[in-house]
Amino acid sequence: MARPGASYELAVPPRPACTYTSCYCEENVWKLCDYIRSQDQYPLEEFYAVFISKKKMIPLWKQKSGHGDEPVVWDYHVILLHVSSGEQNFIYDLDTVLPFPCPFDVYSVEAFRLDDSLHPEFHRKIRMIRADLYLKTFASDRSHMKDANGKWQKPPPSYPCIETA
Repeated sequence: MARPGASYELAVPPRPACTYTSCYCEENVWKLCDYIRSQDQYPLEEFYAVFISKKKMIPLWKQKSGHGDEPVVWDYHVILLHVSSGEQNFIYDLDTVLPFPCPFDVYSVEAFRLDDSLHPEFHRKIRMIRADLYLKTFASDRSHMKDANGKWQKPPPSYPCIETA
């Protein structure tokens, strides 16, 4: 499987060293963007938070929580896209079993499985937000992760909720 070229330097720490909480992909990506901003290695304008959604049924393959070659159906998923000044663009997805980062062309084929056999209700809506804007505007009280009784559906991150002015 293709790996980043020898000249490409990771924009974030290796996967095991990244801030990560399962099922909180939007916060995971915010933390990656915050790290990139703090390191000032790459222009933040080269990075995008990519929201993938449509009717709360987004199938993605090659996910850690998948079973074999079956897709995981998320209500939505957020990944980080690096539109590199080099020859290749990269996806940073902390939930994938694919390389980290993964070349865009590999990720799009392996994770999205764009083919005609995909049911229309599973077609994806993609929204890209430049990382600098995402850092300024994203906030979450995590209420979407609580059930009707106020109990956590999945344990929340250990750090405080992300807030903006």
